[in-house]
Amino acid sequence: MSRPDSAISFQEMIRRKRDGGQLSSEEICAFIQGVKLANIQECQIGAMLMAIWQKGMVNEETLALTKEMMMSGEVFHWPEEWAELMVDKHSTGGVGDKISLPLAPALAACGCKVPMISGHGLAHTGGTLDKLESIPGFNIHQSVEQVRQILQDVGCCIVGQTETLVPADRVLYALRDATATVDSLPLITGSIISKKGAEGLYALLLDVKFGRAALYKDLNSARTLAQSLVNAGNSLGTRTGAVLSRMDTPIGRCVGNALEVCEALECLKGRGPDDLKELVTFLGGCLLWMSHRSPSLENGQRMIAEVLTNGAALHKFQAMLEAQGVSTQIAHSLCSQTTDYFKHLRRAEYQTELQASDDGTVVDIDGMVIATVLHKLGAGRTRAGQSINHSVGVELLADLGQQIQRGQSWIRIHHDCPVLSPEQHSDLQGSLLIGGRDSYQTRARVAEFIQPPDTRLTPQDPSEPDGSTS
Repeated sequence: MSRPDSAISFQEMIRRKRDGGQLSSEEICAFIQGVKLANIQECQIGAMLMAIWQKGMVNEETLALTKEMMMSGEVFHWPEEWAELMVDKHSTGGVGDKISLPLAPALAACGCKVPMISGHGLAHTGGTLDKLESIPGFNIHQSVEQVRQILQDVGCCIVGQTETLVPADRVLYALRDATATVDSLPLITGSIISKKGAEGLYALLLDVKFGRAALYKDLNSARTLAQSLVNAGNSLGTRTGAVLSRMDTPIGRCVGNALEVCEALECLKGRGPDDLKELVTFLGGCLLWMSHRSPSLENGQRMIAEVLTNGAALHKFQAMLEAQGVSTQIAHSLCSQTTDYFKHLRRAEYQTELQASDDGTVVDIDGMVIATVLHKLGAGRTRAGQSINHSVGVELLADLGQQIQRGQSWIRIHHDCPVLSPEQHSDLQGSLLIGGRDSYQTRARVAEFIQPPDTRLTPQDPSEPDGSTS
């Protein structure tokens, strides 16, 4: 395989992409290997990212980029008998998005193996790992051997990215953030699918958000991203589908790490908000059907709903907590039907309730505004590695479509500063829209399901000559 090893060769690659040209698979391989081995100057990597952001990539380039990123590190291998049991889901991020917490154990309770590799939050979106790290003792750092054992014993785990998994993405992601190229379609596709491809999955479902509080604001843009992700996933041999879901208002009633853990536990106990249960059962049903655990999507949804109701999913969640470092006493207490969650989770020092200014119907609650205020109060981070306050968050005390009266509390803010600033108070009040009874229209969270191909896919063997190895 030819490889441009000199600085001038990389310079020529940057110039060609800057001018709208197409890179060959060999050049993309050389670029990713250069990123991994630190053979390319950081400024050159940044320049290439900006060129890709400006000019895009054709499908062949995106697929080559994704494959080379995946092969830049370790690719997980599982026991042969697990082959069609390995499933996972990935969300493009949202406000109050705690879906993974009840979904992973629900899938495990239905017989799947779920090696969920998640991330921390950045900007206004919350991270699954941040939520779990609000639980005392929970350890997101697990070796491949430990992950295998947890999957054997429990059936699911939620962990951080290992040092050996897709190392090129670690470099590229940090530079994408620094160079304002995070929203590049081929770079998003490469980052997400390379990590999921390296998990050794049989089936993968992407939850692609659209709306005010999502990366993509409209359905068509989200559909374009979803199709790119689906194409790349299937090209790597993973049976891949996507769900397009609305992200205007927060999911459920709670936003903020510890508060979202409480709400996820309520869902696992057969309670919790309807829209949260809707997403968990739909996404879970899709994956059970995609992995042949269910003969139909509808039956898969019923299977997920049943394990949420009968306690099987809750039992798996408790076992996962213990397997990942939480003491038996805390895990049992959190998962008991009647418990004070804040015996174990930290509660913010102050709680402030805001009241509705008019009578009427709750027509809208702007999730982006709420997330932005919480970010300023310490619930989010502006850079990777920054510490956050797990106790900061909000509880919505009113539902969409509910009749509300002037002076009635509609939100409770959990914060550690003595008082909210006038700006924060005003912004939160402005996120609530009250209108006439006929001005509210019920809209399901799930807007569209992009199904994977019906044909059985054969994964690419990393040992084949055209695949690079770590």
